Amino acid sequence: MFDRTPATGGRRLFSEVNAKYRSRQQDITPIIADPRSFSPLMHAQYSPAGVAETDAHAVAPTKPRPALREDLNGLRGVAIALVVVFHVWMGRVSGGVDVFLTLTGFFFTASLIRAAASGGSLNPFTRLGRVLRRLGPPLVIVLLGVAIATIVLLPQTRWVDIGNQLISGVFFFVNWELASTSQDYLAADPDVSPLQHLWSVAVQFQFYLAATLLVFGLAWVLRRSRGGHRFSPHPRIFFVIFMGIAVVSFVYAADGTARLQSWNYYDTGARLWEILLGAAVAALFAWRPPNSGSWADLSWSNRASRTVLASAGLIAILACGFVVSGVEEFPGPWALLPVLATIALVIAGPNTAVAHLLSTRFSLWLGSIAFPLYLWHWPILIFTLAYTGAPTADFATGALVIAASVLLAMGTVRLLEKPVQASPRSFHATTIAAVSAVLAAVLVVGAISWDHFIRQSVADLQATSTLDPALYPGALALTKGNVPDDAEVVPELFSAPEDLPQSTIDGCIADFETTDVLSCEYGDTLASRTVALAGGSHAEHWLTAVDLLGREQGFRVVTFLKMGCPLTAGHMVLLGDNEYPGCVEWSRAALDRMGELRPDYVFTTSSRPREQGPGDYTPDWYIDVWNELASYGIEVLGVRDNAWLAREDVAYRAIDCLADGGDATSCGMRRSDALDAVNPTLAASFRQPAVLPLDLTNALCDTAVCRVIEGNVLIYRDEHHLTATYMRTMAPELGRQIAAATGWW
Repeated sequence: MFDRTPATGGRRLFSEVNAKYRSRQQDITPIIADPRSFSPLMHAQYSPAGVAETDAHAVAPTKPRPALREDLNGLRGVAIALVVVFHVWMGRVSGGVDVFLTLTGFFFTASLIRAAASGGSLNPFTRLGRVLRRLGPPLVIVLLGVAIATIVLLPQTRWVDIGNQLISGVFFFVNWELASTSQDYLAADPDVSPLQHLWSVAVQFQFYLAATLLVFGLAWVLRRSRGGHRFSPHPRIFFVIFMGIAVVSFVYAADGTARLQSWNYYDTGARLWEILLGAAVAALFAWRPPNSGSWADLSWSNRASRTVLASAGLIAILACGFVVSGVEEFPGPWALLPVLATIALVIAGPNTAVAHLLSTRFSLWLGSIAFPLYLWHWPILIFTLAYTGAPTADFATGALVIAASVLLAMGTVRLLEKPVQASPRSFHATTIAAVSAVLAAVLVVGAISWDHFIRQSVADLQATSTLDPALYPGALALTKGNVPDDAEVVPELFSAPEDLPQSTIDGCIADFETTDVLSCEYGDTLASRTVALAGGSHAEHWLTAVDLLGREQGFRVVTFLKMGCPLTAGHMVLLGDNEYPGCVEWSRAALDRMGELRPDYVFTTSSRPREQGPGDYTPDWYIDVWNELASYGIEVLGVRDNAWLAREDVAYRAIDCLADGGDATSCGMRRSDALDAVNPTLAASFRQPAVLPLDLTNALCDTAVCRVIEGNVLIYRDEHHLTATYMRTMAPELGRQIAAATGWW
């Protein structure tokens, strides 16, 4: 992920490496990093005159190797320190990763352009193989550590999710896996994925692949055309291409921040502009090399302007995490702060006072362990919190996490990175690569096998959806007092997350991105009476019971559903901490469709948990929706929402709590924490005669506790959604209340 050096910091290291590889350098093209001796993940070399590898042609006499950009190695050290400190103690995004993204584009693109311009090999497999030899072993050893710690410390109910992330981590698409599951990268807590930070590694490898194909592909076309004497297109062409794509990516990212930030944060397309601005600077340096004269030869004004530029850049990077909420704003326009600050430090050059500050032994040492330190610190933090049960790390715990991360990072550099970098084709390096490949295969096979086991369990559950009501009364244990003998809980804890309403299985709920209205029919599809089931996933999980009643009592159920989107008549809904404009657009279209359909009733949720404090309430903007439906002559069956599981404002899954040794009561919530004493919909319905309140909370909770198991049936499939199995046992009570409200039976 990062620009790396072996863990032997200081100027002596740089001079030794310089001497070792000096014989390979050719003064060909003005650019910045030697792609043979230094991968894009390693040192930054300042080369205003330019250097190149000699893969194919010796085309110029050797000149002395220019100085390395030690300050940029130090910048890596500062950035990784910010990332770790902000993650461990502050629960915020520092902007340090955005610094790495920009430097990635700068370093890697530079080596590609120079390799192409030198007439060297254009084999992309060779280039990407070098990257994998350096990225692969540290990444695999961390993935293996995460797999072992998951088995030892985490409940088995979390193994599937982490297994999927292990697979996506091995193949560098974990950012898409996290985006699809909407992992919130805000603050560490025990329920956050220990692999969540690998999104940036995946984004960068995807860039490596795309950039290699682009630069080498254009160079290959030019060489095949034989239309000129150049080995590669002029760097200004790459500059224009990179800037053009960066502009498109920036606009896309800015739109995504407002549209769906939970996806946007991990989206490669949205992140690409940060990397491409660094790539554009590399192309610009190849096109117009920076001044290679000594610091003393520069004018006073030039030296002063460079110092001011570098100072402003460093201050901006240090301040970024304090002034910008990166999770809410990046990679939107606010990400320009760390990105432009990084570019400012690159342009300012290696001789400013700031550059000397960044070239201290401590900064260089931090830079030398940057990549493995980044890999290790997050899983160690998450597993520590899982072991202690604390929601966050205090100062002492955080210090231990950092110390352990540093020690493991140093060991990783010494045992894995350094041997590969020192002699990539040696027996030791080859052995490391081979063992890493085998371990990666073991991880993938193990994760796939566990996933297959879970899928088979889900298939068995769906095949046996009819349960013995005497042994599995579920909600009837509360509503009818049917107390069963002890039995194995259904669904199984492993299977519960997949115990879904039929609409999800049918693909009949719009995802976060989709604003088109999807509609499906359930119940008695030939009946003349119609109920529209509309809203978000908390309306959707009632479909199992409503569908069953529709088939029994003779009414059609038409669905209008979108993830995370209760119906709204113009009010801006929040998805997490971010606005959700797609919900507003979808709701407008869904309400219009219902106005055309004119169902007898709209079944939707009528309450939600309070944002601050215990209990639940009915928002005013729900009433606006009911007023609009009333204007169409449509009555509303408003069902009170269920309790959402949370402790100290941290959501948790019932299945994890149960798998970790809890029971139905200890894993539940006090009713008073989740629900008001009186259904809040009642007060609203007094002013809204078209609203018919339904309250099923007595089929979910007793007078004191909302347990997570009733009548041998598991109630929750995650933090706040109900299992389809339990919902089937709710059908009798729901039917009684609907009959009382509508008079249909």
